Amino acid sequence: MKARLLTIFLLFSVISVVFAGGSREAAKKVSSNEVVIYAHDSFASEWGAGPALCEAFEKKTGIKVNLISVGDAVQVLSNAILEKDAPVADILIGLDNNLYPKVKAADILEAYKPVDGDKVIDKTLLMEDGWLLVPYDWSSFAMIFDSESGIEAPTCLADLTKDIYRKKIILMDPRTSTPGLGFAAWTLAVYGMDGVADYWRSLKANILTMAPGWSTGYGLFTEGEAPLVISYTTSPAYHVAYGEGDKFKALEFTDGHTYQTEGAGLMKNAPNKENAKKFLDFLISAEAQEIVPETQWMYPANNSVELPESFKAVSAVPAKVLTVDMDELDKAVEIILAVLAE
Repeated sequence: MKARLLTIFLLFSVISVVFAGGSREAAKKVSSNEVVIYAHDSFASEWGAGPALCEAFEKKTGIKVNLISVGDAVQVLSNAILEKDAPVADILIGLDNNLYPKVKAADILEAYKPVDGDKVIDKTLLMEDGWLLVPYDWSSFAMIFDSESGIEAPTCLADLTKDIYRKKIILMDPRTSTPGLGFAAWTLAVYGMDGVADYWRSLKANILTMAPGWSTGYGLFTEGEAPLVISYTTSPAYHVAYGEGDKFKALEFTDGHTYQTEGAGLMKNAPNKENAKKFLDFLISAEAQEIVPETQWMYPANNSVELPESFKAVSAVPAKVLTVDMDELDKAVEIILAVLAE
């Protein structure tokens, strides 16, 4: 099992580096009729929102999109910081509310409010009520459960520490994955700085793996490697839409749930700034946002877009929403990693 997981991780890493590296070299040749976007792998993949959005934008405007996958959202930010003085990308896609403090501190983005921003985006999705990141989707974090696994479904975070879930939980690394960071934030919101270490000590034996990103982790889950994985309340809509039934359930915990808002940011000194602004205008349009639910498997940020039947069948917003002290999140992640290394 360990050898298989390591092989999957290494293969994923090599593919990601090769694809990103080659595309980034090509992107350095600036064209006046293009826009360069760094995105996380699930967005840029053939089954993600990226290809369909880029095709629609190119058809509408005639502007070519160079969409570059650089791993997960944390890696999107890291690459952009490294290129801060001579940016290759015009837009960063996939940065979220949990990463926002790091995004702001990096000082690599320029605030931009799309033309129809105030009309179609709910203010609750804005980060610090500003437009440093343009929201394009959102959902609540949840544990997804295989209801045909033969074990009892957990009802709260504390339940995940029970012996019946030994090596039955797939999580993601909070250093490289926004769902991984989101789960860390969830445990911080429930247990606080004083209790997060003890919680993770109790949870540690039940973690099958800490995958490098959502695509790898969720893939292991659907292959049957474990009956529980961190994802979103909207994730089961995928399985319904593709005729796989409803055996995968998003569990609503009595603790409440944290949420994720994903955003797109305009790079300072972007080589193709005007084209980038046009893409951000397009990204929150109804035309673009109708693509989001059944590609990103998240709620669209544009509040005028009607949800598809797959969402109506299985997804629900949790009754209790938790907030996180972002000033404490970095320290909490350090504590969690230290516990996992013990």
